[in-house]
Formats: sequence, C-alpha cells, structure tokens
Amino acid sequence: MANSKEHAHELIDRLPPEKLSAAVIVLEAMLDPVSLAVANAPVDDEPESAEERKAVAESKAWFKERGGQGISHEEVLAEFGLVPDDFNKQKD
Repeated sequence: MANSKEHAHELIDRLPPEKLSAAVIVLEAMLDPVSLAVANAPVDDEPESAEERKAVAESKAWFKERGGQGISHEEVLAEFGLVPDDFNKQKD
C-alpha cells in the first residue's frame, strides 16, 4: 500500500500547477462524495422574489441594529430556561 501511496505522491509532484486543482477535486470527491455533489450542483438561477428581497433587507437591518452580532447560544438556551451545562448533560 505504501508503494501505491508513494506513486500517487510522485504523480502529484509531477503535475503542472494548473492541473493541481483538478487533482484535488478528484481526491476530495473520492473521500467525500457529498463534496462532489455540492460542486456539481446547478447554480441557483431562480429570480429572487420581492418577498425574499424584503426578508433579506429586514435581516440585514436586524443585524445592523445589533452591531453585526447574532444571538448567542447562551441567549437561546436562556429562552428555554436552560444554561450551557444543562445542554451538555443532554449530549451525554
């Protein structure tokens, strides 16, 4: 197996720089088929509706009012009467 690995390294070393990105894509796809599916997914070219534009504008305004900060994990837990330790206990 080490021989195959060494051979793969040699082949990669011999690739011209402009072909390295293609080799990386193939290797990543072999290791993670989800990455390949995402890379090959069609571009979302559906026009944005007026309602969607309004929602995006409202969300940007919301973040601007809060200095670019969202809601912390602790704040979300507090809304349910929990603290981080309670949440961590649930994972166990």
